[in-house]
Amino acid sequence: MHPHGRAPEETVFHLPPVVPAQRLCRRPSTHRSQPTCQTARRKKTQAKWRAKNPDYGTAYRIQQRSAQAQAPEPLRVPPPLNQLPWDLAKDQFGSQGADFLGVMGALLLRCAKDQFSAHQLDSMRVPGALPPSAAQDQSPPAAY
Repeated sequence: MHPHGRAPEETVFHLPPVVPAQRLCRRPSTHRSQPTCQTARRKKTQAKWRAKNPDYGTAYRIQQRSAQAQAPEPLRVPPPLNQLPWDLAKDQFGSQGADFLGVMGALLLRCAKDQFSAHQLDSMRVPGALPPSAAQDQSPPAAY
């Protein structure tokens, strides 16, 4: 703190800048250059990149499998997809095509299972019964 040159009754405080010059960890005792901080930032950056490019990993693995010198073993897929003739798919579509079909089938199967688990079961209702219609008129039934 020192007095201001133009007005001696005013004082100027030397405050830190609003935006720090470097990133600091959330923990005050650690500094940016520590490996744990760098690892946390790197994981966060990688997660953002993977969220923007979700298909990159799958495409990379399929390409790496097809580039192998010897024929790769069949792709492991969840049941019931493991009952399909993947050797026939490989003959018809090549190893990349068969791997793509396996990955796509597994993704569709996972999405279908997620959809079924999202529906709540109501054990009090009769299966297949329709809910009562809300648009019924309020007049009493006519006597015959």
